[in-house]
Amino acid sequence: MTVITCVEDLRRLHERRVPRMFYDYAEAGSWSEWTFRRNASAFEDFTLRQRVAVDLSERNLGVDMLGRRWTMPVGIAPTGLAGMQHADGEILGAQAAEAFGVPFILSTMSICSMEDVAASTRDPFWFQLYVMRDREFIEALIERARRAGCSALVLTLDLQIIGQRHKDLKNGMTAPPRLTLPNVLNMATKPRWCLGMLGTHRRSFGNVIGHAKGVENMGSLSQWSAEQLDPTLNWDDVAWIKDAWGGKLVLKGIMDTEDAKRAVDTGADALIVSNHGGRQLDGAPGTLDVLPEIVAAVDDAIEVWFDGGIRSGQDVFKAMALGAAGTFIGKAFLNGLGAMGRDGVTRVLEIIRNELDLTMAFCGHTDINAVDSSVFWEKGSR
Repeated sequence: MTVITCVEDLRRLHERRVPRMFYDYAEAGSWSEWTFRRNASAFEDFTLRQRVAVDLSERNLGVDMLGRRWTMPVGIAPTGLAGMQHADGEILGAQAAEAFGVPFILSTMSICSMEDVAASTRDPFWFQLYVMRDREFIEALIERARRAGCSALVLTLDLQIIGQRHKDLKNGMTAPPRLTLPNVLNMATKPRWCLGMLGTHRRSFGNVIGHAKGVENMGSLSQWSAEQLDPTLNWDDVAWIKDAWGGKLVLKGIMDTEDAKRAVDTGADALIVSNHGGRQLDGAPGTLDVLPEIVAAVDDAIEVWFDGGIRSGQDVFKAMALGAAGTFIGKAFLNGLGAMGRDGVTRVLEIIRNELDLTMAFCGHTDINAVDSSVFWEKGSR
């Protein structure tokens, strides 16, 4: 039996248990993957100061995000095709997040529909929206999210066009997978995954098929997807979506201080510093590289959250010390899901919580909300 001690253990198990095309979809970036790697390596630039003789008997990891108290400053980011990493993946992820007391964001391009997730959970989840050319479909998605009880809308701004992801192209990645000889041979080595997929009817994009005009099957979905991402998306559209939604709005994909200021001007409730997991503009900085300047630029006018490269509770701690009010995990979530389903997602959250708690304590702090850049060691400091 494998002893799971860290997210890396789950990543290895994920790689063994899930077909290559879906593992690569989760664990890859665009072009050379420099930005994908930089998201993770940026955390290594910050060394922590160990402090001692502090009363650590009472420690708090709870934070407020969008007016609600959560058990720790970590939520599950929206990830497309989570239901291809494990059967009914989005449902399992939402259930694990609900039980743990952290936010869950469902992707527009999820396998399980928002109605599926709502029927399988009690607490409201958040819905992530991609803007398509078909505005009637967008209006319908927003209304469906409202009826599903979603308590926030997360508008992704950095997918007007799709970055080139070499591994997806080489793998011929589709959902469900095409039954080519290489795919069939690879899936034959993943019996656990195959049995799970045979046991569910959820194998395609539940929020789209049967809802978007003219999209009734996988064949029509491919053509629709290629045509529908909207390169004309602009700040006027953000205002239109905010009015159409009428509730809590989060803007995801902010990597520049000027865009952060524009996000404040829209009246959005929060922004997420994010580069789409290094899957769009390769050669861009890691998200941790730009986090401090974005926090300074908005000067508490909006909640600033963070994603990109988080694989441990210590990564979360460093992001919080640099000014994030909350963080989100995508690839780490998929590692747990692909490895062990709902139990794997729970294990990821447990690992991150424990690592975050220990790191905070070793640095002499007892409340995650009080952590700041003074926790970092600088050469020559005393």
